Amino acid sequence: MSLFKSQKHVFWQALVLTLIVFNFGIFLGFMLENSRVGKVNELYAESELSLLDVKIQSEIYSFVNINCDDAVKENIDFANRIYEEAKILDRYETSSRLTEGIKLQHKKYDLLRTLLWLNSIKIKQKCNASYYNLVYFYQYNAPSIEQKAKQTVFSRLLGELKEKHGNNVLLIPIAADNNISSVNVLLKTYNITTLPSVLIDEKTTAEGFLSREDIEKHLN
Repeated sequence: MSLFKSQKHVFWQALVLTLIVFNFGIFLGFMLENSRVGKVNELYAESELSLLDVKIQSEIYSFVNINCDDAVKENIDFANRIYEEAKILDRYETSSRLTEGIKLQHKKYDLLRTLLWLNSIKIKQKCNASYYNLVYFYQYNAPSIEQKAKQTVFSRLLGELKEKHGNNVLLIPIAADNNISSVNVLLKTYNITTLPSVLIDEKTTAEGFLSREDIEKHLN
């Protein structure tokens, strides 16, 4: 009888310990998720200011005689910052649950990057700037496993190109399936029908299985 009581006591101790560990794991997961979402929201809040800034820049480029050296430098610096933020955002979004709120906020970044791209075109036309625009269109909403694999390859390839060519390349990732009218117009204008795709300097579209050399041959 005493052996039975002892075993029963051990069982309850193990059960209580298991519940404590389980609940502690849930608590840590909740805190980690909140931290990720908080960081995503912080980046999105910053993007709203950047979106306003780039809108004003666009207006300036339209009617003011700009200093080309300053304009090119500011645009490259801005593009580099947005690219670094895009990498951080991708890591946080990949490891978090995508809510409707996060998806909505992501559209702001797509608009910001689209404006950045249009400003880059204006500056190149006005200042004969020598950098290359690489606009990376990808599927954001519910990509299949195969699609994710393709986009991982594209992202790695473009990241390597950016690291190699530095400020000579402006890498601008834009989600192509967020139903944004301005993005849809540009997709039709440049005949982007396959995702993922890379538009090279508004002239050439690269898609499918590519090597770094496939893209680099257009950077001359």
